[in-house]
Amino acid sequence: MVTRPSFSEEIAGLLHATHANAIKTCIQCGTCSGSCPVAKFMDHSPRKIIAMINAGLKDRILNCNTYWYCASCYYCTVRCPRGIDIAELMYALKRYSIWKNQYKDGLVGPVFSETFVKTILKSGRSYEPVLATSYFFTFGLQDMLLEAQTATSLMLKGRLPVLPPRIKRLENFRRVIRKIIPLGEPS
Repeated sequence: MVTRPSFSEEIAGLLHATHANAIKTCIQCGTCSGSCPVAKFMDHSPRKIIAMINAGLKDRILNCNTYWYCASCYYCTVRCPRGIDIAELMYALKRYSIWKNQYKDGLVGPVFSETFVKTILKSGRSYEPVLATSYFFTFGLQDMLLEAQTATSLMLKGRLPVLPPRIKRLENFRRVIRKIIPLGEPS
């Protein structure tokens, strides 16, 4: 009989796929949390996230903001005495939460990530005007107007394309992306 892997084993598998050290080797020293420039904005510190993964607290982890607030500065990874790639762990948790469609409400990151993937599936490239809409309305009115003014200026100067550029052999690219990212077709 085949048993399903535990949450901890699933995350360990994601890290193994990227050649990162296993989080089971964490000694809970707190160096990662003490090094993190954005820890004060996180629901749980990186150290606590590792402990929660090892304890199998999947729902609590998937409903927190910690990995979405990660600045990807890699300071935690560089300073970890056990060589754990904590920044990669944060990326793995982002991917996992999107795949499972479970994350804290009101975060810009999940919507932005899904919009990015759908955008590259359409044309093979990133297209900033579409990506901007995933976070544009989270600004106040003054910041929204400033962003719109900047975008208009960039378009008029030819620095931001009006239409998204397309790559050659787009269907081949889509086939590759569909094999690694479990998202639906572009709308």
